Amino acid sequence: MFTDWSKALEAESLPVDPTSAQQLAAAARVTARSSHDKHDMTLLLDVLGLPADPDTLTALLPLIPETGDAPTMTTTPATEAIDVPVTPLTFSNPVQELLDWATAHPATAVRNRANRITADLAEMTERRDTEAAQRQAEEKVARAKAELERAQEELRTVKAGTRPTAAAPTGARTGSGSGRSREELAAIRSWARENGHQVADLGMVPKRVQEAYDAAHQGSARKAG
Repeated sequence: MFTDWSKALEAESLPVDPTSAQQLAAAARVTARSSHDKHDMTLLLDVLGLPADPDTLTALLPLIPETGDAPTMTTTPATEAIDVPVTPLTFSNPVQELLDWATAHPATAVRNRANRITADLAEMTERRDTEAAQRQAEEKVARAKAELERAQEELRTVKAGTRPTAAAPTGARTGSGSGRSREELAAIRSWARENGHQVADLGMVPKRVQEAYDAAHQGSARKAG
């Protein structure tokens, strides 16, 4: 597209003369070199209003970069114009150069087609960028959700590991409810058996046996004192 209106006006003021066969052949060869395959080349030729008959397509096929074949000469009258030597154009973007050529073409139909193609390309570019941005946002949300789930799992683990529990008696205290250590209960059982009391090896020691043990030891302490 023209960005300088003076050039656009100059192009509009050019006389609309019929394009020569050599110019059409040169444009067709440039189009072929910018195509990906036969179908792509046929569409471009049709859009630009260039000849797309079977003989022309056959002569242009070797010029498609993907074919890898060297251009061949033909002796048929219908395709002699296609073989006119053309100096290769050094464009960084052949498609854009082709559109620029079509935009400045004297034929209104070619210019209109170039404008439609430019609009379609702009729409596709915008859609591609929008879909790419959407994919990036979706990936970012997925990563954030995964990170949140990991943090919640860590929080649950920490809560489960530090939940308050009943403190166990220090050292050798037991759950018998007597407040005596294991050593004290073992001494009481030994004393009880020596003095004719029946006690179990495990479990609680009867309260009366504990009281008798305490009384006997208190009496021994008084005598010693």
